[in-house]
Amino acid sequence: MSASASTAAVRPAGAGDLPAVAAIHRHYVLHSVATFEEEPHSAARWRERYDELSRLGLPFLVAEAGGGVAGYACAGPWRPKPAYRHTAEVSVYLAPGQTGRGLGTALLGRLVEDCAAAGLHSLVAVIAEPGGDASVALHRRLGFTPAGRLTGVGYKHGRRLDTALMQLLLPTAPGPGAPGP
Repeated sequence: MSASASTAAVRPAGAGDLPAVAAIHRHYVLHSVATFEEEPHSAARWRERYDELSRLGLPFLVAEAGGGVAGYACAGPWRPKPAYRHTAEVSVYLAPGQTGRGLGTALLGRLVEDCAAAGLHSLVAVIAEPGGDASVALHRRLGFTPAGRLTGVGYKHGRRLDTALMQLLLPTAPGPGAPGP
């Protein structure tokens, strides 16, 4: 069943949502270049990811509509080195048939708010190209700006892929251990 942002509830993901998250991600792994993963993650692997993000205080959200999960968004560490601790990579995926209804905007908007509340300073989106036009447009709507391009860094479904990098700086106040503006 398709849903619109006005009928969807964006909320923190729970463990019970992870099989639906795994199914959504599986679709993109197998049928697109939106993710550079080549093998779908199991629900158990999604549970590990969910636990890791929870431990790090990073948001993991779902859009619930029509009695099911219509999409998900999460923020994960940008890089493992400690100096990157105030930067996160964001991801947004919608279930097949759920695009074009504002759910991506609702998910990414809430994700940005939750990342700011978590004290993050910078958000990065890594978007596969060609094929990422809708994702680029979504991120632009939420204030992300182009930050660079990596040429030919991916290879999936028999073709070389670039990645477009987009970034959003958040107005966070310095806290203990946080860098200044």
